[in-house]
Amino acid sequence: MISFESDYITGAHPEVLKKLIETNFEPQPGYGADRFCESAKAKIKKAIGIEDADVEFIAGGTQTNAVVISTALADHEGVIAASTGHINAHEAGAIEYTGHKVIALPQKNGKLEAKTVSDYLSDYYADESCDHMVFPGMVYISHPTEYGTLYTKKELTELSGVCHSYGIPLYLDGARLSYALMSNNTDVTLHDIAELCDVFYIGGTKCGALCGEAVVFTKHNKPKHFLTSVKKRGALLAKGRLPGVQFDALFTDDLYFRIGKHAIGLAEKLKKIFSDHGIKLFIESDTNQQFPVLENGMMKKLREKIDFCFWEKYDEDHTVVRFATCWSTTEADLQALEEALR
Repeated sequence: MISFESDYITGAHPEVLKKLIETNFEPQPGYGADRFCESAKAKIKKAIGIEDADVEFIAGGTQTNAVVISTALADHEGVIAASTGHINAHEAGAIEYTGHKVIALPQKNGKLEAKTVSDYLSDYYADESCDHMVFPGMVYISHPTEYGTLYTKKELTELSGVCHSYGIPLYLDGARLSYALMSNNTDVTLHDIAELCDVFYIGGTKCGALCGEAVVFTKHNKPKHFLTSVKKRGALLAKGRLPGVQFDALFTDDLYFRIGKHAIGLAEKLKKIFSDHGIKLFIESDTNQQFPVLENGMMKKLREKIDFCFWEKYDEDHTVVRFATCWSTTEADLQALEEALR
């Protein structure tokens, strides 16, 4: 069965897996105190252009969001996010489980607009009853968004400006950051993200690693005793070398960016396949996720040969589905899709 279900359906990129095998018998200290983590952190700091940034590794995206948000916020604070944001829609209430409310605001094409955030914050502080409300202590965005859309540098700069004018941090979820950075239609670089965001993470799980995310604090703002907090929340790997080895490989010879470029190239070909077969896209995505609108009968028939992900109901006769490319997607996969659509 050919699968476009997601970008984490296969294991690790061969170059990552090779590094894991090569280092497998080398004893190293646990909990991230190994030489591989140190090497990976140095490479990430160089890549973002901030040598004194703090980098920490966590096993997965939901754990990362829960740990970062809950350690950055005071107990009376919540986090602002788009209504479609991952922490609001697809993390099973993980943030609320830590005791912090997700303050969901309207979105446009999956993105949170600076004016929306500014208006909300202005109204909050103008409310004489604000002491009885959840204090907005952080803004969360993802890049790409849940719909594969991207923030422009202008949009990111405006959001950053609003956050900093109110003294709250901007946190960027980069679970699929490789694909955002290598999109053919972006003006946002890794340096821009490091400069404009207070904390962000570089996704590994969905970008060629077996697992693991690299959290980057850019403003000397890593919460005190962060490692202890990670462990308290059950997110600390004893074999901390696992993400270290993988990120060391991902940031060697531009592998992280090569993975993104490969997936973007095939996603663009996916667009053409859908267009050639008269299938419209629900939203214009310039990343590795594409959202065709399929007639329900076609969807059922196609699923006999191709795996993909249900996204949302479009109308009584059509459904929005998601196709995702990744490091392991091949030209042969696209050919199989074309044949299945005939």
